[in-house]
Amino acid sequence: MFTPHTDQERDEMLHAVGVKHIEDLFKDIPKAYQFPKLNLPPAFTEIEIAAQLQDMANANEGTRDLACFLGAGVYNHYIPAAVNAITSRGEFLTAYTPYQPEISQGTLQAIFEYQSMVTALTGMDAANASHYDGATATAEAGILAYHHFRGKRTKFVVSSGVHPDYRATLRTYFSGYKDINICGDESDDPTFGLDKIEKLIDNNTAIVVVAYPDFFGRVFDYARLAQKTHEAGALLVVAVNPLALGLLKPPGSFGADIVVGEGQPLGIPLSFGGPYLGIFATKNEYVRKIAGRLVGETVDQEGRRGYVLTLTAREQHIRREKATSNICTNQGLMALTATIYMSLLGKQGLRQVAELCYHKAHYAAVKINAIPGYSVKFLNTPFFNEFVVKCPKPVTDINMHLLDHHILGGYDLSECYPGLKDHMLVAVTEMNTQDDINSLAEVLEEVAHD
Repeated sequence: MFTPHTDQERDEMLHAVGVKHIEDLFKDIPKAYQFPKLNLPPAFTEIEIAAQLQDMANANEGTRDLACFLGAGVYNHYIPAAVNAITSRGEFLTAYTPYQPEISQGTLQAIFEYQSMVTALTGMDAANASHYDGATATAEAGILAYHHFRGKRTKFVVSSGVHPDYRATLRTYFSGYKDINICGDESDDPTFGLDKIEKLIDNNTAIVVVAYPDFFGRVFDYARLAQKTHEAGALLVVAVNPLALGLLKPPGSFGADIVVGEGQPLGIPLSFGGPYLGIFATKNEYVRKIAGRLVGETVDQEGRRGYVLTLTAREQHIRREKATSNICTNQGLMALTATIYMSLLGKQGLRQVAELCYHKAHYAAVKINAIPGYSVKFLNTPFFNEFVVKCPKPVTDINMHLLDHHILGGYDLSECYPGLKDHMLVAVTEMNTQDDINSLAEVLEEVAHD
């Protein structure tokens, strides 16, 4: 329970700062704005407010109440109980930036273990633990490339298959830069293929950004694109679903220079949109341009293993104008969550979860494609746990009908891709049972006949 300060404690604090009354602390604020009258309800007791909050919570339906087929970047996965049990410990839950290594060895080791697992998962040389989400990590890849080429390369080629939020954030980051040309994703047609992306690459290209799997769930072999990118002297950025890497070959194996992604599938709950975790991994040659923090392993003067902040190119540690980024964070708790999740599942467990997502999604795709009025797009293209469905009616109408049957439908692609009117992005994870999928198909068929 929260215990407020006593009158004596408040008087002691006021005396320490040299004032007599709390009002004196606000004397520099115009009186008209100091203590405005607020239209607030009367005060409630703790019992009353707890009951009100519970009523508000009961009005929400979540993935515990509904069969969820909504993904589009964040996904409903099973989180082992041990994840929350460990991350809820006080030494982890309340810890912040490990500025003093001598008293932060546990936090530093957790970050180091996270970095090690991310590099193993992505096939890259180094990783940090310092971005808010997949979108900001993607934008920071652009920042790294910009500084790597010292601003002399100004063309960013981005696939329309990259998450719309990632592309929008990249543009926001570079809105104040001169002569930066972000292209390749102008078309909202997902059939805009890799051959067209390749044609955009030239000697002025800094980065080429693709997704693996892409926003529509498709999986492409980017080996040829990586070759074309490197022949032009540019960097290849691959935005990943980290859980899919339990099944797919790592981006490092086909020539990725930077791997970014959203770490939410690794044991982090949906939580109304955050906090999440931005994955960022790269090759050793670019490690000094990574934004944020990188923890390294060393030994002390007595030969004992220890951990330190090896690279911390951000504004708290160096001059602001020299920082590669001023928009990054520790995200230590989220990195720890992902670390515990990956540790509990292990290599085989991650593969098993990925295989469940893959096979259940393919079962659902075949089932839906057989319903008159519906057709699954790109059915002959390899896909992971998401696929696109052409619907006979507006997706919003279909989703309302699904909700009446306790089913959370897929994402309305026309929200971000106007050319994909009446197209739904359906996500399937290990949490969806065969009965869930069969029920989805039954209700979709029912909607088609309304």
